[in-house]
Amino acid sequence: MTAVKTVPVATKSKPAIGLEVSWTDSQFVMIISDRGVVACGVIDKDVMERVGAAIAIARGTPEKQLVTTADLLSAKIQDVTKKAYDYGVRVGMTGKEALFIFSD
Repeated sequence: MTAVKTVPVATKSKPAIGLEVSWTDSQFVMIISDRGVVACGVIDKDVMERVGAAIAIARGTPEKQLVTTADLLSAKIQDVTKKAYDYGVRVGMTGKEALFIFSD
C-alpha cells in the first residue's frame, strides 16, 4: 500500500518534520529541520554536496529497515556532508543527536 505521512518531531528548540513514505516494494524516511536533514540511505550524498546541503545519512539493513522517524532517530549516522560535518554532526552519532545539532 502506498502511504505518505508527516510526523512532528520534537527537538530541543525548533520543531522538525518527519516524512515517512512507503509503497509496495520499499520505503524511505527523513526528518527535515531548519539547518539540515537526517535521512535514510535513499539520499544521494554527492548530489547534496553539490548543492551545499547539510545531510546526515543512516542506513538500514534488510533485517532492520528504517521505516519510521523513531527508527531514524535511534539509528547510527553512517555518512555526512561537509556542511553537516561543519555544524558538528559526526559519523557514529544517533539520528537524534544529529537532529538536535541541526535544530540548535
